[in-house]
Amino acid sequence: MRSFTAVIERCAETGLYVGYVPGFPGAHSQGETLDELYENLQEVIAMLLEDGEPPLEAEFIGPQTVQVALP
Repeated sequence: MRSFTAVIERCAETGLYVGYVPGFPGAHSQGETLDELYENLQEVIAMLLEDGEPPLEAEFIGPQTVQVALP
C-alpha cells in the first residue's frame, strides 16, 4: 500500500473537483464529488504504477501562507 498527497481544488467554472499529485506526471483527475474524485485518482495512480515506479519530478512539501501588504 502506497500513499500519495493530492492537491484538491474546485473549478469555479464547472464546479468540478480537480485533483493532482504534485510531481507525478499524469496523476490528475476530476469528479463531481470528493468521493468520485478520490476514486478516480486511485484508478489513475494505480494505472500509472502498473508500468513500474515512476520517478517523481518534484516532492510535495506543503502549503504556505503568504502575506501581502495592500496599497
